[in-house]
Order: sequence, then C-alpha cells, then structure tokens
Amino acid sequence: MTTTIVRAACPHDCPDTCALLVTVEDGVATQVRGDPEHPTTAGALCTKVSRYTERTYHPDRLLHPMKRIGKKGEGKFERISWDEALDTIAARLKEIAAREPQAILPYSYAGTMGLVQSESMAGRFFNKLGASFLDRTICATAGGVGYKYTLGARIGTDLEQFQNAKLILIWGGNPIASSVHFWMRAQEAKRRGAKLIAIDPYRSLTAEKCHQHIAVLPGTDAALALGMMHVLIAEDLLDHDYIARHTLGFDELKKRAAEWTPERTARTCGIAVEEVLGLAREYGQTAKRGEPVAIRMNYGLQRVHGGGMAVRNIACLPALVGAWRHAAGGVQLSTSDSFPKDNRALQRPELLAGRTPRTINMSTIGDDLLREASPEFGPKVEAVIVYDSNPVAVAPESPKVARGFAREDLFTVVLEHFQTDTADYADILLPATTQLEHTDVHSAYGHVYMLANNPAIAPLGEAKPNTEIFRLLAARMGFDDPCFRETDDEIAAQAFDRSNERAIHFDWESLKRKGWQKLNVSEAPFADGGFPTPSGKCEFYCERMLADGLDPLPTYIPPHESVASNPTLASRYPLAMISPPARNFLNSSFVNVRSLRDTEGEPHLDIHPDDAKTRGIEDGGMVHIFNDRGSFVAKARVTDKARPGLVVGLSIWWKKFAGDGKNANEVTSQRLTDMGNAPTFYDVLVQVENV
Repeated sequence: MTTTIVRAACPHDCPDTCALLVTVEDGVATQVRGDPEHPTTAGALCTKVSRYTERTYHPDRLLHPMKRIGKKGEGKFERISWDEALDTIAARLKEIAAREPQAILPYSYAGTMGLVQSESMAGRFFNKLGASFLDRTICATAGGVGYKYTLGARIGTDLEQFQNAKLILIWGGNPIASSVHFWMRAQEAKRRGAKLIAIDPYRSLTAEKCHQHIAVLPGTDAALALGMMHVLIAEDLLDHDYIARHTLGFDELKKRAAEWTPERTARTCGIAVEEVLGLAREYGQTAKRGEPVAIRMNYGLQRVHGGGMAVRNIACLPALVGAWRHAAGGVQLSTSDSFPKDNRALQRPELLAGRTPRTINMSTIGDDLLREASPEFGPKVEAVIVYDSNPVAVAPESPKVARGFAREDLFTVVLEHFQTDTADYADILLPATTQLEHTDVHSAYGHVYMLANNPAIAPLGEAKPNTEIFRLLAARMGFDDPCFRETDDEIAAQAFDRSNERAIHFDWESLKRKGWQKLNVSEAPFADGGFPTPSGKCEFYCERMLADGLDPLPTYIPPHESVASNPTLASRYPLAMISPPARNFLNSSFVNVRSLRDTEGEPHLDIHPDDAKTRGIEDGGMVHIFNDRGSFVAKARVTDKARPGLVVGLSIWWKKFAGDGKNANEVTSQRLTDMGNAPTFYDVLVQVENV
C-alpha cells in the first residue's frame, strides 16, 4: 500500500480557511485532518470538514453530465456525454448572445472560496461573452461597506492575538458553529481571565458559554453601539490622545451620541438600562486600565435594513477608547482586504472590450427571473449558468426563486457535486470536482495566511474542475484568447499582486510545497493610525457617505419589519424571525451528508415559552410559520434561548429534506440593506400556529 499526505485547504465559506492534511492510500483519500503546524488551524477541524471524505465519496455524487427529461423541478435526468453537453450549451448560448448577451446570467457565490475555481476562468468566460454582471451581495456586502466607510478596508485584529485580550465582545455571531478557531482563542483568553460577552438576539451555543449574554432585538445593534458611545463620552472613558491624532469628526459624533441616552437605547434594543450602562462601562473601563479590549463581529448583525450602519457604528468604538494601540485590541469583521488579490489577472476585465453589461443582484434573483424585458431592467433573462451556489434553497423569498427557475423558456446549466434543489431545475447538469480533486489557491477572511490546495486524488467519474468546464465551453464558443489556455497552476501563480509589500514573498511553487504562508502584515494594524481612508484616520464623520446619499455620522436605521417600525404589519405577523446557520451545515453545503443531517435532526423552530403558551404550542409539536410571502413547517422547540417576540429557525435546509418541501427562505424578503445592496434575511415578521 502506498500512503501519501497531501497539503490542502478548506474551500468553504468560513473565516477560518483551515490548512488540511489529506491522507491518500493507493489513490483513495482516507482521512482529512487539520494541519497541526498551521498556527490558526492548530490541528483542529469543525465537525463538517472533518467528514470531508464522506462528502467526496458520497453515493449520490454527480459523476456524469446529465440532461433533463422531466418537468423542471422534478429532478429527472438521463446521462449524456460531455460532447453532447458542451455542444448543447454552446449552441444555446451562441444563439442568445447573437441577439443580446446580457440575457445570459452567471449565478455563483462561495461554494468554493478558492481564487482559481471560483471566479477566474468563469469570470473570463462571461466577460468575453458580455453576459450580465452578478452583484454578489448575499453574505457580507452591507457590513463590508459600512466597515470600509469607517476604517478604510476590511482589515482588523489578527486572529492570533485574541487570546491576549481582557474583554471580548462577540457581536452578532455564533463562532462555535461558524468560526471554531476564533472560539478556541476566545476560550484561551477566558482561561487567562478575560471576560466574554455575547450580543445576539438568540442564546446560541456561544452565548451560553460566555460570561454574559445581551439579547437585543433583531436589527437594533446600531442603537446599542450609539448608546455605548453616549456612556463612554459622558463618563469620559475615552482615549483623548488617540481620538485627537487618529480620528475625524469627534465633535460631530459627540453631538449625535448625546441623543442616545441609556434609556432610549434600552427601549430601542429591548434590553435593560443596566445592560447598556454595564456593557459600555466594562468596555471603557477595561481599556482605560490599559488592557486590550476586542470586538469580534460577524455577519448576522448586518442582515437587516440598517445592517451596514450597524457595522459602521460598532467599528467606531475601538478608536474612541484607543483599543487599536494593542495587538489584541480593536475589531475584526473580516481580514479580506489584507490580501492583495490580483482580480484583473484572475478575471481579465479587458475581455469586456469596452462594454458595461447591466448588473443583476443575486439577492433579488426571484424578481429578476420573473421580469419581462423593459427599458428600466433590460432584456429578459433567457439563460442562467449556476456554479458554486444553490439559489433555490439559499436566496430570499424562495417561492419566487423557484417559480423563476421553473420557467420552461429559461435555459439553465448547473455545475454541481450533488443534485441540489437548484440542480432539479437544470436543463443540463454538469459534474464538478470537490476540493480533494483540483488545484486552488486561497485567501481568508478570518486570518492572514495564503493557502494552497493540491489535488489529493484523481477526479471521480467524469467530474471536471470549474476551470476546465469553462475552458471547454470557451473553446466551443470560439474564444481563442491566450488566457483561456492557461492552466490552473498558471492562474494560481497570478492570484496575488507580488508588487504589494504584503505578498511580495508570494511564490506559488513554494506555497504548494509548504501549504500556507503568512502575509507580511503588522500585528497591530492601526496602533499608530494609518487607516486606509481618504483622511488616513478612523472616520466618525465620513464625507464619502454624504456623497453616497447616506448620513455621514453613525445613526440608527430601524428594520423594515419590526413591531416598532411597522406596527400595522406586526398586528398580523407579531413575531420577529431569524434563521442563523445550524451547527452541522454550512449555508446549504453538507445538508445531504447523512451523519451531519442525522445529528441536526429535522427543521426546528425555537420559540419562547410565553409566545408558545399564547398560541397553544407545545414542545415537539409541528408548527406553521407564515407571512404574506410564504410559509413552511417545522417542529417547535419551546425554549428561552429565543427571547420573547422572536422565533429562530436554524438553517439552511435543502427543501427536499424537509417534510413539507420548504425551508426558512419561504418567508424571507428580497428587500435590501441600507448600503451594499445586501439581503435582509433577519429582518422578517411572521406568525406561528399549530399545524
């Protein structure tokens, strides 16, 4: 028996981007484990990726090209050859492109986060074609925009420093489920005497293990941050030197914060005045003692109408107390902009040849697929090529999404590992490789290491990497630009801008051998200011926001749907609903892995005892969750983990694995956030009844 260890990287939409070691015995991957030498992975993997071989060798893997033989949505296919599949796709795309290339739409997101397999060859293909652009906003854009208005770039506290903090605010996230390696650092900080405070409408697994949980109403995080500012300023818990040297607009901020008394903040957030005062004092007094205070934000808090502003407001807090002076202080939402990715080299925008196609927002795909041609929106969408995503399950207002994909006149191609909810609507279904079967290079959004992914095994069946599929399609379309002949290794070698000092040491061949390499970045990025904003300072007052039609100061933007902001709607649908990730799923990935699905059980809805009692709902009973957009059924869990007035449906289930063939996105809205054109998944009112 021949045994080898292959260096790889986790491809999934998670801040941890783990370094993997894959054991291969006689060409078969037998184990996937975390690299113990990689400082952030430290040999540990989440419950999902530790079962990656189970996913790769799953009996339901798509291994051959298929064409539809039943009605759209029925999931009936027959096997065809690659030649027939490619010829069919190319013929249809040529016919549409000859009339209107913008009638063709790519739809993808983070099924893989790899820079090679996600958007390189695909981006080149659609640029050359002149297809519509896709605005990829479904996860992080609102918060990213708010963060960059304030600090200039998505750069923050190094993951490897959090264990040295004395106070950690875990705001809008559940890292036990979504960032286990940050949680390991937070636990180490706790052992060293740090205090952990969770701010989350739901008492998640993480919140249960923190010293304190503050259960704000969904969509009110921006108000809590303003209330903290009020107390910090009123009680002089400030770093005046840091404010004077490294911030812009403090006097204006002071006036705005004065409006947000602890009483007003508490009313808005649905918490006690003492919680507002205690949180602000804990934060300000710890910093005043010269000890590191850190905030780890996650994306849950920005999936509401005012989500971008909420992230902006929270991002102002470290500069007020001088937390950035410490390597273990500050805030992290994302480290994405630490990586000097060379998107021009990857996607070749010159292939557009001066064209500027329209942009379709991936979060409004339901409406967009149902639109006829119009002067305002442009041509009707006639073809969709889906890869690295499962929109029928994950996009908001799912009934419209499903109706759009069910159009008989819509030509749909899906690149997939499995027959997902979206794959059931495909005209042509193409088998894609998993991470163990192709080459890739990775950045991260929770740490600052570049990683290589080496293929561990040969592709199963007739599966092909995304890059190879788009190379073959480009050839069928007659695209003969040299960039379409580049190999995956040649693309990976161009992924990072080596003229940038952070990646000047990048070399693809050596990265492949080692597996990972840290960026050349400071441990304390803003200890001496140097924010990458136009002013070079943390911008409490932001001229760019004013130019973009936004309030230039931190403010509070209420939810689209809440008891306070929309009492008429709340009279019919009085319960707020959020649908955060289930621990054993990652978006809609891993739902079909039997061991993980069995652990998760079945779709549940957590509801507070008071709300259950008034509706005659008992623990374990089936309930109907509904609003004007749609409905779904789940098993009730009566628990005080959900605060009064809130129900929680851990997600995202494939519809075909739910008893009623539906999931939580039946009731979510296509309305967008205040900035970044992002979805408002957690800005939802519903009613709940016994089935």
